[in-house]
Amino acid sequence: MDTRIVSRQCTLCEAHCGIRVTVEGDRVVRIEGNPDDVLSEGYICPKATAMGALHHDPDRLRTPVRRVGDRFEPIGWDEAFREIGQRLRRIRAEHGPSAIGMYLGNPAAHSSSVLYGVLLRVALATRNFFSASSIDQFPQEFAAWRMFGSNVLMPVADIDRTDRLVILGANPAVSNGSVTTMPNAKQRIKRVRERGGTVVVIDPRRTETARLADQHIAVVPGGDVYLLLAVLNVLIDEKLCDERAVGARCSGWDELRETVAQCTPEVAAPHAGVDAETIRGFARDHAAARSAVLYARIGVCQQVTGTLTHWLVNTINAVTGNLDRAGGQMFATAPVDAARYGKYLPMGHGAWTDRSGRYKSFRSELPVAALADEILTEGRGQIRAMVTYAGNPVLSTPQRGRLDAALESLDFFVAVDMYVTETTRHADIILPPVSQLEREDVNLLFPVFSVRNNLRYDARVFEPPADGLEDWEIMARLVTEVVPLPARRLTGRMLNAMFERLSPVRLAALGIAAGPYGVLRRGRTGLTITKLRASAGGIDLGPLRPRLRTLIGTRDRKVRLAPQDFRAEVAKLLADLPATPPAGADGFDLRLIGRRHLRSNNSWLHNVPAMVKGRDRCTVLMHPADAGARGLADGEPVTVTSSSGSIVVTLEVGDDIRPGTVAIPHGWGHREPGVGWRVAASLPGANVNLLHDPALVDPLSGTAAVNNTWVKVSTTA
Repeated sequence: MDTRIVSRQCTLCEAHCGIRVTVEGDRVVRIEGNPDDVLSEGYICPKATAMGALHHDPDRLRTPVRRVGDRFEPIGWDEAFREIGQRLRRIRAEHGPSAIGMYLGNPAAHSSSVLYGVLLRVALATRNFFSASSIDQFPQEFAAWRMFGSNVLMPVADIDRTDRLVILGANPAVSNGSVTTMPNAKQRIKRVRERGGTVVVIDPRRTETARLADQHIAVVPGGDVYLLLAVLNVLIDEKLCDERAVGARCSGWDELRETVAQCTPEVAAPHAGVDAETIRGFARDHAAARSAVLYARIGVCQQVTGTLTHWLVNTINAVTGNLDRAGGQMFATAPVDAARYGKYLPMGHGAWTDRSGRYKSFRSELPVAALADEILTEGRGQIRAMVTYAGNPVLSTPQRGRLDAALESLDFFVAVDMYVTETTRHADIILPPVSQLEREDVNLLFPVFSVRNNLRYDARVFEPPADGLEDWEIMARLVTEVVPLPARRLTGRMLNAMFERLSPVRLAALGIAAGPYGVLRRGRTGLTITKLRASAGGIDLGPLRPRLRTLIGTRDRKVRLAPQDFRAEVAKLLADLPATPPAGADGFDLRLIGRRHLRSNNSWLHNVPAMVKGRDRCTVLMHPADAGARGLADGEPVTVTSSSGSIVVTLEVGDDIRPGTVAIPHGWGHREPGVGWRVAASLPGANVNLLHDPALVDPLSGTAAVNNTWVKVSTTA
């Protein structure tokens, strides 16, 4: 039997680690790290080995299916697209374009087909567009927009050259970075210490990353914003800031000093859960380092103070002279330089709202917290049809369980997905793309947020079946079906023929040729798609370099240190601040945070036996003192209750978490009737998002606050 090896990337998380896939006949027999990969250098995590099982999974849909009663039956592609077009066009004609909603899930960003997902959103012309961004990264984008003039300018941590790495609300030893793509993060963190640097982790839990650090600061959930306000207070009060750099490159210095003046370490300490001297020591150490970077991610994004916290992260880096310099926060120079043009994208904050008037649009979409109500609330503007692409919002968003009923109530629902999931089980038609290993791709998004400039290529491992379609081909056909066309039978064929010649790889080739490294700028030495395909593990384009001056999009071309809306939110936060933080009410006496496992990635991998075998991973982690006070024992089922709902999970007792805090991972709870992934449906665990109040959001960005939820834990009767 013929054996061959194909080099590409694992596309299951942002790291996109390089892999070598060994194939015998039509079977994947081994997946290992690619030592030639310019970014991951041979490293892979267990998730990468799951790509073969995903490809071969018998539960994965291979053909379109249509709901018939309580089951799904196969349907041809042409018939499926024809029915979808007819029904969506009818709904739009009767109720207007915003009667069709669209949800774009996280996996869409892991391939260049996201370009066609955005094109479909434009073709639909709906205001009711939602994405996973408003559950995991809007605060970072919002802070970047207000400070730098572009949401694309989310700076990354130059981890490979820093002398002091501070990680806040992130666990890159497991995630390998997010909005700072850093494959083999464990080794990169170890190298900081090996070259004489310092690593600090700020997190309520002693995470896998914290175990690699010199110092772990166990902040109280929700206390991050108070900690950083006090750090900034010390930096300013003790004149530890680089005022020359601040004066030359930033605006709002006087307003910033006024904003943080009252938040001394003594005021902040009880609310941060960190003593005042630790705060002072942290600020002094940060200012004294030759280079330092503060990196924060999803743990602080998913709080009511998410935007404020990311603003403070960027501000501390800026005032200590660590913004846009080696070893600090920097901006990548991607082969298709989205950062350069991001400032021209209209953010449209508040250009429209949901029907309640509470949730404002940002970068032309509404926060997903509004989705269930926009479907269930009758009247003008009600969502009557949905298109979901590569997402499972029933499990991944807080809707108090109402999204199930909302999706079931729709007049029509089409899903682009490989499985019948907790979300897509409500669809009228499901359109499955071919597997990841059957796609050729060049991802252009993650190089924008990578710790080193690079470009890598995804080769096909298998040729797609003759009747299979890639994600982009499905989205392109949907565009043809929903866009108004005269003489549709003829013009539709013409439009489809045009799209067939505009694959994402061809578009990428044009973008690369015209980009900063491309042949149109550098001549024969420039980068081309041909050279990329011939590379063993991508092309290394060098370390990050200072470039904010050419990217910034503010009117005066200076970093805004004190946007007025941020100052107003800080004033509300500090107004009448009690000496001690209030405890939970009505018996809710524990703060719930999230948790991440190396073998789990949202709900994607729970149908792969190798990823879910062994012990139950959907547990509630609790400190021994808290378990003892409640008479609870390790391994017993317990009920976790909030003001929004309750779930039953297994108790895991351990001292890696701060007393008064519990942690539960998300993405579980697959035992709904009608799901089509049988392994996942047999697993223990529950949907933690049933505990979170969808009305609790960051007031600036609208991001759902699913960290720091008050709960109680009791014995399950």
